Amino acid sequence: MEIQLAYGEGQLPIECPDDRTTVINPTPREGLADERASLVAALENPIGEKPLKQLIKADTKICILFTDLTRATPNDRIIPWLLEHLAHVPPKNILLLNQLGTHRPNSRVEMEQMLTREVVNKYRVVNAEPFNREAHVELGTTHDGTPALIHRHAVEADLRIVTGFIEPHFFAGYSGGPKGIMPGVAALETVMSNHGASHISNPKSTFGVTYGNPIWEEMLAIAQRPGPCFLLNVTLNDQRQITNVFAGNLIEAHKKGCEFVERTAMQPVEKPFDVVVTTNSGYPLDLNLYQGVKGMSAGARILKEDGTLILACECREGVPEHSPMDQLLRTARSPEEVLSLLATPGFEKPEQWQAQIQALIQQRADVRVYSSLDAEALRAAHLTPCEDISAMVAAELERHGPNARVAVLPQGPLTIPYLTE
Repeated sequence: MEIQLAYGEGQLPIECPDDRTTVINPTPREGLADERASLVAALENPIGEKPLKQLIKADTKICILFTDLTRATPNDRIIPWLLEHLAHVPPKNILLLNQLGTHRPNSRVEMEQMLTREVVNKYRVVNAEPFNREAHVELGTTHDGTPALIHRHAVEADLRIVTGFIEPHFFAGYSGGPKGIMPGVAALETVMSNHGASHISNPKSTFGVTYGNPIWEEMLAIAQRPGPCFLLNVTLNDQRQITNVFAGNLIEAHKKGCEFVERTAMQPVEKPFDVVVTTNSGYPLDLNLYQGVKGMSAGARILKEDGTLILACECREGVPEHSPMDQLLRTARSPEEVLSLLATPGFEKPEQWQAQIQALIQQRADVRVYSSLDAEALRAAHLTPCEDISAMVAAELERHGPNARVAVLPQGPLTIPYLTE
């Protein structure tokens, strides 16, 4: 059978044997008939909160937090519609803050692509500054006593409007909600503490788990410290069409959104597979190998011990080269050494959580990657290049034996399979 994998801004066709292949996709959902009207209705009839306009006075200082270039949020639609809804608020009272987490800043051109040129020209739009400690305000501490530092623009606003989209997240349970503040606009040291090796290795730090997940619970606690927030999150299908809008109270609206996504994304599987082919959901989620670990993590959930995991991830921005993750992987001679370094008291490096999760997967699986990266870059990251996914699937099925089976996740981590055994 031919299967179309999400890859870059297009599709990557592969061939798999009909009788040995299971294709796992999210439950299909149609886009909303009128996205804009649905968004406005959600702002006027929010979950667990007053309508947005009722929360705003003439002099209310508003900080709108939006997701960066690595996220699929349709900012170019929801941000202009939100600002039109707030047309009674003087532009000088509104600041838009880019939720970088620990990612690179976005350029003005990228901001215009994300938000529209009209928005960037009319309003003050700034990147978060995770590496500038002085740009943050301390709001208590994290679990290990590290200062909980949130960007000054978010803290000093009277009202924070946290936008984004909700999807399963490989160690924070779900995206959206409190993630828009923590780690969205937090300082690096705060993110490092929350994403530390002990938290990442906790079995509840995984897809679909919020309460009981130490990473998510701490994110939520810190996100509530700056003061009043209004959530505006959407859910999407594989065409980036909005399937639902969740607005209102940070906790209650996000919970409803997570429940909606769970019904779509979580797919039961009876038995693990010998071979799993996965993606990172295409552009922009497969911009680099750092993001690609999410696709690996989704596929690994249903892979047999010592099975073969094949990731299709375009990586047009590389690992990125010379990034902290790249440096950590190049420093270690093997995935086992990565884990050994992270277990060393006092050792920490930005983005270590991605390298840690990759190494944990590689402890139990043979990971191959089909991408635009050259073979040397992949091998430096302790990964094996794959030049032809169809040929590799055929070869690995033969190697694993006549009863071997393959699962394919064309949309990667937009689908979260789980074993019912």
